Parts: sequence; C-alpha cells; structure tokens
Amino acid sequence: MINDLINNILPSIEHFRVGGYWIAFFAALLETTIGIGLFLPGSTIILFLGALSARGYLDVGDLIWFSVTGAIIGDNLNYYLGKRYGAKWVKKGFWFLKTQHIEKAGHFMDAHGAKSIFLGRFIPTIKEVVPFLAGSLMMKKRTFLFWNVLGAIGWGFEWVLTGFIFAQSLNIAELWLSRAGLFVALLLTLGGILYFCKWLIIRKGKQFFTISSSLWESVKQAVQNNEHVVQWMQKHPKIISFFQARLDTSTFSGLPLSILTLVFVYILALFGGVVEDLITSDPIIAADVRIANLLTAFRTETLTNVFSWITLLGKSQVILYFIAVTVAILWLWRKYYYILPLFVAVIGSGAFTYSGKLAFHRPRPELAVYAEHSFSFPSGHATIAVAFYGFLSYLLIRFAPNWRRKVNLFFAGTLLILAIGLSRIYLGVHFLSDVWSGYLVGAMWLIIAISFSEWLEHKNMKDRSIFPVKAARPVSFGLVLTAILFYTGFAITYHPLPAPVPLNKAVIVSQVIDIFTIEHMRYTETMIGEKQEPLNFIFLAKDDPHLIETLQQAGWIVTDKADISSFIRAVKAVILKTPYSSAPISPSFWNAKIQDLSFAKPVNRDTITNAHHVRIWRTKALSKNGNHIYVGMANANDGIKWGVIPKLSPDIDAERELLYQDLHLSGNITRSQKMQLVESQIGTNFSGDQFFTDGKAYIISVR
Repeated sequence: MINDLINNILPSIEHFRVGGYWIAFFAALLETTIGIGLFLPGSTIILFLGALSARGYLDVGDLIWFSVTGAIIGDNLNYYLGKRYGAKWVKKGFWFLKTQHIEKAGHFMDAHGAKSIFLGRFIPTIKEVVPFLAGSLMMKKRTFLFWNVLGAIGWGFEWVLTGFIFAQSLNIAELWLSRAGLFVALLLTLGGILYFCKWLIIRKGKQFFTISSSLWESVKQAVQNNEHVVQWMQKHPKIISFFQARLDTSTFSGLPLSILTLVFVYILALFGGVVEDLITSDPIIAADVRIANLLTAFRTETLTNVFSWITLLGKSQVILYFIAVTVAILWLWRKYYYILPLFVAVIGSGAFTYSGKLAFHRPRPELAVYAEHSFSFPSGHATIAVAFYGFLSYLLIRFAPNWRRKVNLFFAGTLLILAIGLSRIYLGVHFLSDVWSGYLVGAMWLIIAISFSEWLEHKNMKDRSIFPVKAARPVSFGLVLTAILFYTGFAITYHPLPAPVPLNKAVIVSQVIDIFTIEHMRYTETMIGEKQEPLNFIFLAKDDPHLIETLQQAGWIVTDKADISSFIRAVKAVILKTPYSSAPISPSFWNAKIQDLSFAKPVNRDTITNAHHVRIWRTKALSKNGNHIYVGMANANDGIKWGVIPKLSPDIDAERELLYQDLHLSGNITRSQKMQLVESQIGTNFSGDQFFTDGKAYIISVR
C-alpha cells in the first residue's frame, strides 16, 4: 500500500526530482523561522522525503545536503532577527511567539550555554527560539555558527536517515514476505516489538502522558490568548461552547465520548476501504491468495496443533461458555451495568459478521487444514476476539490496582487477539483481509460497548459503594477454573473434518504455448501480483520423479523445504560461511502459487550467497502424448546485500543457458526448442535487483 501511495499519489517527485530537494530546503528553512516553525511540520516533511529516497525517488546524500543548508540558513535568519528586534520581541512577544516560549528557551540556554545552539536543534519549540535568543544576547557570530552548523548537520541526518531506514526496513520486510523462514522471524519480531512497547510504556508511559498533557495545555493557552483567536471566539460563542463541551474532561459526554467517536469513525472508514478493495479486487485481494499459498509451505504438524488450540478460543461454544462465566463473575461482584454492554459487543459484532458473510459470499481459501462451511468475509473468529476478549481486557484494566498491571493486561489481551487472527490465516481457513476486516468490525462494536459502559458507570456513580457478595473471590476463582477445564476438554475432543483436496482436473493442450491463457502467466509475480522476471523454461515430463531425476543427473540438487530447521541452518551457514548445498531458496510466485520444485547448483563452498537456482511450477495441462507440463525460471544469487539478503544476478539469460547446457550434456533431453516467450526487456524484481533478458524460453521434453 505504501508503494501504491508513492507510485500513484506522488509521481511528480519521481519525474521532477529537483523539486523534492527544494521542498526539503524550504521545509527545513521555514521550520526554524521564528513563529512559523511552531506550526510548520518541517521535520515530518523531511522524514517523508527520506522515505522517498529509500525508494529511489531522491538521492539521500543530496537530500541531506539541501535539508542541512535550509536549516543553517533558517537559524541564521533567526539569529539576525534576534540581533535586530530581540529587545522588543523578548518583552512583548511576536505573532504566535509568546513570552513563555522565550522564557523556556532562555532557561534552556542558561542550563547549557553555547551548546544549547546544538542541543536545542533537536527539541520542538526550543529549536525555533534558541537562535533568536542567541542573536538577542549578542552571542559571538563565530561561536553561534560553529554550534549551529553541527546541530543542523545532526538534525538533517536524524530526520532524513530515519525516514530512509524506515522505508528501507519496509523493503526488507516486503522482501522477507516471500523468503524462507519468514514465519518464525515474523513471530519473533512481533513478540519483540510488543514486549519492548510494554516495557517502554510501563517505564515511561505516565511521564509521556504528563508531558503530552503539559504541551497540550501550553499550545491551547497560546492559541486562546492570541488576540486574533480571542476576537474570533467572541464573534462565534455557540461554536466555542460546542467545542468546549466536546473537550470537557469532567463528563463522559465530553472528551471521552469525542475520542471514542473519532476512533469509531476512523475504524469505520478503514472497514469501508477493505470492502471497496474486496469489490474492486484491489492488490490486497491479490496478496490474500498468495499469502495463503505461501503459508502452506511453513505448515508443520506441531505448529498446526498449536494454532488449532489457539483458534478454538474464538469458537462459538467456547465463547458462549466464557461469556456465561464472565456474566456470573460480574453478578457476584455486583457490576451489573457491565453485563448489558458485554452483550452489545458480542451480539452486535456477531450479527454484523453474519450479515457480511451473506452479503459478500466470499469462498474460503482452497488450501485449508480443515473444512469450514460458512463464507469467509469477514472472519467471525477475529471479530469475536476483539469484541469479547477486548471487552474482557477493558474490564480487567479498569479494575486493575496499578499502572504496571494495567499495561500488562492490555498487552496480554492484544497478544491473544493477534494470536487468534494469525491462527485463522495459518490454518488456511481465512484470508488476511478477512481477519483484518474482522478486527475492524470487532473494534467498532467494542468502542460502542465501552462507550455504553462508561455512560452507565457515570450514571451509576452512587453504586460504587456496593460491596460484592460474600465469597465472591473464591467462587470467581472456581468459575475461571471451570472455564479453563471446559476449554481444555473441548480442545482435546474437537476433531474437525479435514478440508477437501482441490480437484486439479488436467487439461490437454494441442500446443504447449496454450497453457498461457493470459499474458500475465508468462511472468513470475510479486506478492501483490505484479510482474517480475519472465519464465525461461517449459518442461514436458512423465511426472515429478522423472523431472527430478533428470535435473539431478544434470548436476542440480533438490533444495530443502523451507521450514524452521532449514532456516536456522541457512542462517548459520551465512554467518559461518559453511557449505549448505541444499539450502532452501526463496519462494516465488507464478499464477498465484509458490514453486512446487526447487533446485540449486552451488558455485563454490559459499552455497548460500553464490548459487544457481531454478524454480519449477506444475501446471494443470497435459501435452497430447500425456506428458505433464511444467514451467520454470532460472536465476542465480550474486552475493549479499543489506548484510543478510541474497542479491540476484541480473543476467537471467546466462542462467537459462547454463541449465540448458547441463541438461543437454546429461543426455536426458529428447527434444528441445527455443522460442520467443516475451519481448526483450530490462526490469527489476520485488527486491529491487535489476535483470535483463532477451525474452526467450526453452521448451524441453524430458526422456
């Protein structure tokens, strides 16, 4: 989606790169100009341009140069204004620059001296004022310029490289979406991010909210005290009263309801976007099928069992029992006014999901682990996970005694919800967009339920003194234990029917070229279905064993299946530079499927970073003499980029000729023909590696 944003919304930067550099220059200059810089998001603009540079639209070095130059000139302009008008503006303020801004910057300069020119460059509301104060205090020009240049260089590198690294990490993430070992790496990365966020919020969360509140109050006071704003407020008292009521923190109908409403509208808009993508077959829908096919390569019996247990947490029988236990516990603790909102969340989300399934009639993925008989969009498990477990987390957080426990409960609930959604995708019973839309539907009803709960809570403030029934704690513990036992027993005894195997009825073609029913099928594909390298082989063989034996006799090695053990072994081989001749190669897509067979031919002992590869896909077609038709694409690794990612060789024609020569010398070819499959072209694959080809392919009949 980020690629679409850059490619479609901002094409002008690609074609008029100089304009992008001047945008960076003026954004940096104006952000530090006194008064203007308090409101212009210059750093954000530089950050976004840094992301564009990672995509190749701008040169990162030139972008840093323009940003730094703009920052230096902007600071020197402030320095000059301070020298010229400092005494006057320090006393009275100027435009949106108020005396409290100047006092804040003054205290900062007193604490850090000349170094404040450098340090202040990285602090919002300080960086715009410190150069002005330096001029007002008649700081030596040479001293100011020294620290100013250092600060501007550091600031330019900070924001440009942050955007560059962020976008580059998206490139790497997109690349590893079709790389062996992604599944484990993704889980570990997600777990690490959640744990770090939890730790950070526990340690710094309260401080962050305190600072944010203080900054908000400062900005609000600055705006309200501005003479132009005061005049406008006096002219429009009804509008001001409305907004004051919406921002009132003392009542639920004020700021709490305003925030919940905005979040609800935003989530509703996201859900509408997913529905539009589904109807118009947007790239996210193309990615759905490929992700579903890709994950089949990472299924193991152990992980399938684990995710089968996780997915049952969203099963209707389990959810109904958990709801009954929750209602009983709320009754024991006399929290009656939370029971109705709980039913609102569960029943509302369930009805919405059922309506969506009937409206869209989207079939389930073909390669599911077990059979599901309802339609696919949206995911009922994902919906109920957010609606029920989200509301349960809300209740626990509300009554948690301290900040640490509240944060731990929040992340525990989030992890459970994510795990249930992931289980649906891994088991192949839902597409990614089904789960995402289910999350959005559940979130909408969760917000409605929380809003209802908070309204009832404010309405029943007097009931807070009601004590729970006698023995509420041990009885609640017993109810929770029965829920765990019920879930365990249900999971042990639940044995769903396996999904039916898709019927791949063979089609006999009179000419091999007839297998390409559309032009797109002559190419391999990216995750979202965009063209990559063209195919360069068509094989005709009796069956898989004959084709495998032919390539093995030609000196090519069958690669290992991409699973956890092979991924670990491959990483070890890269680090230690040890041979691993059958290392798994990255999955690639053709006709929305990953390859069925993969072969490698090592160049030297460093088999991971330098090896020839061929990926082969089965088609549904048979030749007139009964041979199965396969398509293939040969390429090679040519070193490592970014420290961990294999770099692909650009000359795929040379790899085609190498494989053909090996097959020819083995004596196992009965017939061969070279044909023009696509036009000659130069392009790039999904990882950004360039390739060139004459567009020809071999049609080879195997003995």
